[in-house]
Amino acid sequence: MTATATPVRGSRLRRSEESRERGILSPHDWKRPVVGAGWTLMHVVLVAGLIGFGAIPLVWMLRAAISTPTDLVLRPLSLIPEPAMWENIPTAWSLLDIGHYLWNTVVLVLGSWIVQLVVSTTAGFALAVIRPWYGRFVYGAFLITLFVPATVTLIALYLTVLDLPLLGIGITDTPWAVWLPAGANAFTILLVKQFFEEIPRDLFEAAQIDGAGWFTIFWRIVLPMSRPILAVVSLLAIMSAWKEFLWPLIVLTDPNTQPLSVALPRLAQATSPAYLIAGLLIASIPPILVFLVFQRSIVRGIGFTGLKG
Repeated sequence: MTATATPVRGSRLRRSEESRERGILSPHDWKRPVVGAGWTLMHVVLVAGLIGFGAIPLVWMLRAAISTPTDLVLRPLSLIPEPAMWENIPTAWSLLDIGHYLWNTVVLVLGSWIVQLVVSTTAGFALAVIRPWYGRFVYGAFLITLFVPATVTLIALYLTVLDLPLLGIGITDTPWAVWLPAGANAFTILLVKQFFEEIPRDLFEAAQIDGAGWFTIFWRIVLPMSRPILAVVSLLAIMSAWKEFLWPLIVLTDPNTQPLSVALPRLAQATSPAYLIAGLLIASIPPILVFLVFQRSIVRGIGFTGLKG
């Protein structure tokens, strides 16, 4: 135990010393009791403030979900409901049919995630590794789409899914109407391209000398080395698909196929506010769990890509 604990403790001390050397204060300033205590107190206050501001909406949502309509109107800022109606959550689940709409949301999110992951990785691989002669023009086209607001393309996109070119079929009121447009995300394609360009090309040249094709290089070399960026793209795809409202509202007119983000506003006119907020609380739990489970890979991937905000 002593032999294994000593190197770990030493590595932690070295990391803390290196982080202090890279900070605003010098190691000499950190040794001063007043300066070290002041900065430590400031860090604690900032972290506590960030946690508080981030937790207040969730705490209020939980409070409102277990409140009566009268208490929610008379005491909206109180953190403790009187009385606490914990049965609101199971009642909202059955009354609003949350399970059905939650399953619709999961199906749409999983399909959008898979399509976006496939398109982003293959397009990024083509632009960063294969590098065809027309790649610069495709890259420029991707950049141009970043400056076009999504609402501007809604009409053209709807006409496309209403009558697919060359196929002559419509995919409205089907999950494909949400899955396929999710893959056309220039931002994640450029993120993946940037990450792939950091991989040494010597690996690709050595693999080609050994007889490996582009698919083998992509599947056995690039993807295993790209777990951080795949985690970031997955998070962006899942969060974007989970909270998407306008596009599913347009292409999914059948109430039985709508996700929670579309169904809850529609049901708000005929249900109690407490039940509606309970449904919102249930809808917010899955993305929070996804982030908590994969937070290490997500933070590592954000560090690689330089993504902020």
